[in-house]
Amino acid sequence: MTSHAAPNHPSATDEVVDICRDLLLIDTSNTGDNATSAGERVAAEYVAGQLAEVGITSELRESAPGRTSLVARIPGTDPGRGALLVHGHLDVVPADASEWSVHPFSGELRDGYLWGRGAIDMKDFDAMVLAVVRQWQRTGVRPPRDIVLAYTADEEAGGDYGAHFLVDRHRELFDGCTEAIGEVGGFSYSVNDDLRLYLIQTAEKGLDWLRLHAKGRPGHGSMVHDDNAVTALAEAVARVGRHSFPVVLTPTVRTFLEQVSELLGIEFDPNDPELAIAKLGPIANIVGATIRNTANPTRLEAGYKDNVIPGRASATIDCRSLPGQSELLLEQLRQVIGPEIEVEYTHRQPAVETTFDGDLVDAMSAALRAEDPGARPVPYMLSGGTDAKAFERLGIRCFGFAPLRLPADLNFSALFHGIDERVPVDGLQFGVRVLDRFLRGS
Repeated sequence: MTSHAAPNHPSATDEVVDICRDLLLIDTSNTGDNATSAGERVAAEYVAGQLAEVGITSELRESAPGRTSLVARIPGTDPGRGALLVHGHLDVVPADASEWSVHPFSGELRDGYLWGRGAIDMKDFDAMVLAVVRQWQRTGVRPPRDIVLAYTADEEAGGDYGAHFLVDRHRELFDGCTEAIGEVGGFSYSVNDDLRLYLIQTAEKGLDWLRLHAKGRPGHGSMVHDDNAVTALAEAVARVGRHSFPVVLTPTVRTFLEQVSELLGIEFDPNDPELAIAKLGPIANIVGATIRNTANPTRLEAGYKDNVIPGRASATIDCRSLPGQSELLLEQLRQVIGPEIEVEYTHRQPAVETTFDGDLVDAMSAALRAEDPGARPVPYMLSGGTDAKAFERLGIRCFGFAPLRLPADLNFSALFHGIDERVPVDGLQFGVRVLDRFLRGS
């Protein structure tokens, strides 16, 4: 199936580059602090304008000043079918321009790539969806089922001001939605010139962000001191950082490793899956984090003066739990931390997992194979988290499917929240063609 644009209008595969560049030029950095986060309303208004230009009405919802999300509904030909939610976030993690080869908000086109913060996380998908639905409107295409578009704020800080706000306060916007696609899935992993795995996300780990607090006796920094909160905290944090949790193979991860090992011709030992994971190249970092719970110290805070021993010290631990493992993770972590350290949750969202079957999966697979005869779709678990955690609360079956065909030598996983984030232009255009086929056939 080839899409044709109306006369005097660019095709979706041409327009996606301009739309993605426009979005990359908007600094939507999410610092986690409303006072310093930026640009989400500007980006949401840009999307609203792109939709309005082709006759699609959208709803803007603001959870706090500037923290703006957008929802629009495109009617399908069969109103009796469940609607499909297509969601992407507009915010990005901050970027330090001094670390980049190009300015992170320049949208520079170089060497066949679009460069900029958000290029793959996830303004590429935002742009692909916009390009497809704009072309549909210009050419009179109607999808077989209602499609609900959601462009959200605040995903990079847990979604309280974005997807979770929409689900809590405006769930009527998602009436009838039974399935959803969003990040991070549908990207290729090259086995050889004739075979590419396309990793479709059917699961993602839970979010368990913790704060640890140690208390001690304040005092003068020059004195001998045996009740130092900083020392107690540092020792606990070091134990956490060095701890390795037991291996647990969920159905999604076991299926992925079995299929990939067979295709790569390597041995898979379920009792020692890391032997196979070590041979997966650039995606080993993602897959390796999905065979166990993880806990990584990320922030430390203590004191107010160099020569004062503080009475309190705190640390942030980024924990990610496997499906059904959140309570167990906390129990395991308490044993590592010790009884004297106070533990509190700052964010807690459960893991998400579904099965790799059904008409929607068949439609994803067919669309990928139509555009890449060497495609082999496989399920996988994302080590991070997405807005699916919010939408799953509505009973929506969630997948990660933002299709990209990637160069074999591109370390895709390293670009997420990394420096020199970039997306191949031909990958963007491939994604438009796949999404067009998929959404027409879903």
